[in-house]
Amino acid sequence: MLRTIRAFWQDQRGVALILVSITLPAIIGFSLLAIDMSRANNLHNDLQKGADSFSLSAAAELDGRSDSITRADRALSTLVFNKYNFSTGGTGPQDLLAAGVTRRYLRSIPATDNLPITAANVITDEVAGAAQARFVEVTVTPVGFAAIFPVSFLSSNANGSFNIGAVSVAGFTSSVCDFTPVFICNPYENDPNGHTLEEAVANPALHRRQIELRKVGNGAAAGPGNFGFLQPPDGVGNGAQALAETIATSKPVGCYSADGVDTKTGQNAGPVQDAFNVRFGIRASGHFNTPLYGPAVNVRKGASTGGGGNGNGNGGGGGQCPQYNQLTFNGAGNMGLPRDQAWSGRIGDGNWNFSTYWSTNFGSASYPSSWNTTKPTRYEVYRYEISAGLVGTASVGGESGTPPNSCQPPVTSVDRRLIFGAILNCEALDETNDLSGHSTGLPVEAFGSFFLTEPVSSPSDDASVMVELVDITGRGGQGTLDNFLRDEAQLYR
Repeated sequence: MLRTIRAFWQDQRGVALILVSITLPAIIGFSLLAIDMSRANNLHNDLQKGADSFSLSAAAELDGRSDSITRADRALSTLVFNKYNFSTGGTGPQDLLAAGVTRRYLRSIPATDNLPITAANVITDEVAGAAQARFVEVTVTPVGFAAIFPVSFLSSNANGSFNIGAVSVAGFTSSVCDFTPVFICNPYENDPNGHTLEEAVANPALHRRQIELRKVGNGAAAGPGNFGFLQPPDGVGNGAQALAETIATSKPVGCYSADGVDTKTGQNAGPVQDAFNVRFGIRASGHFNTPLYGPAVNVRKGASTGGGGNGNGNGGGGGQCPQYNQLTFNGAGNMGLPRDQAWSGRIGDGNWNFSTYWSTNFGSASYPSSWNTTKPTRYEVYRYEISAGLVGTASVGGESGTPPNSCQPPVTSVDRRLIFGAILNCEALDETNDLSGHSTGLPVEAFGSFFLTEPVSSPSDDASVMVELVDITGRGGQGTLDNFLRDEAQLYR
C-alpha cells in the first residue's frame, strides 16, 4: 500500500494538463486582450485614414476664393464616400453630420502640434471668411467599441465598451516654379476706390490699366506699384549679375511658395535694365549672349536707329543688334504701345490711344470688331499681331515687330514679353519688414503675370518699368498661370 502511494506521489504523467488547466484562463485572457487591442488599433487606423481622406479632399478646395468652403463641403459629401455599416447614419450632403463627420475651417494653426487649436484659429463666419480659410479640421465622430475580454470579471462596475474616434487637420499649399525672382507691390492694396486684384483681372476697364513699377529702395518706397527682387534659388550665385541672369533667362529655375517668400538685398539696377530689355531685341553690354536670353517673337517698340534702319536691325541694309542708347523712340512714323493718358499715382486710367497705334503700324489692316466697342488691353493687341501674322508688317516709319537678325534668335517656348512676380501687400508688410533688404517668410497675396509694354529707359534705381497686369493665380485668376502652379493639399495634424 505504501509503495503504491509513493509511486503515485512520484508519478509526473499528466502534470502538463494540470498546469494548462491552471494557466488556461490567463492564456485565454491575454489572447482576448491581444485581439481587442488589434481590433481597436485597426478601427482607429481605419477611422484615421477616413478622417485624413476627408480633410485632404476638403483642403484641396481651399484656394482662397469666396466659394471655397461651399466646394470643400461638397467634397466632404461627394468626393469621398462615407458610410457606417450597421448604423442609421446617412451618406448624402444633407447627412454630413449624421454620417459621423464634423468639420471646422481654420485661418491658421498653432506653430507646434502640442498647442491646441483655439477660437482665434477658427473661421466663424464661413460666408464672409471663406477667402481666409486655409486649413480644415475634420473629426470622425467617435464610435462604440465593444471588447471581447470580459472586463466585468475584474470588477462588477467595469464596462467593456468605449469610443474610438479620429481627428485630422489638412491645409492647402500653393507654389509656383520656373518663376522670375521678382516681387511686385499689390497695386490695388488699400485702393481708394475699393478695387481688388480679382476685379482688375476680370473687369476690362481695369484690366487694361497701365502700371508704373519703380524699384523699392533708393528709387521708391514699398508701396503699390513698386517692385523688388526675391532671393534667387540656391546655386544661382550672388551679386547683381547673377540676379539679372535669373530675370533675363527664358528658363528660370526658382520655386516660390505662397506661404512665404524671401526678399533679396537691393542690387545695382544696371544689369537688371538689360535683363528686361533683351526681351525687346536690345543688346546688353556684354551680357546674356546665349539663346536662353533671346527676344520675344514680337518686339515692336516704336524705335528707329540712328543709321536709318528700324529699331530691330531689319531696315537700312540689316543693321546691328542695337543697344538702348542707339535707339530713337516714337519718331518719324514709328509708334510703340502708348501709355495711358491720365494717371492716379502709379496706375493709369486704361485710356490709351489704340486707333493711332493701329493706323501707324498696320494701316487699314483689320482687327476684331469688338475692339470698337470695348477697347482691348495692350497685351490683347500684342497677341493678336502674332496670331494674325502682322509681326512683320512695317509701320509708316519702317519698323516691324520682327526681332533683329543680329541678336539672339527669338524664344518661342515662352512669351518673353511677360514677367512673373509674387504680388505682396507691401504697405502692410513694410510696417514690420524691410522690403529693400533681406526679409523672410513674407506671405504672398497672389502670383501674377505682367506684360512689358515698353523697354526700360534707364539703368538708374528710379527707372520705370511699364506693365499691364495679365493674370493672377487663385481666386479671380483666368488660368493662364496653371502651368507654373504646384497646388497640393497636405496633412498637418
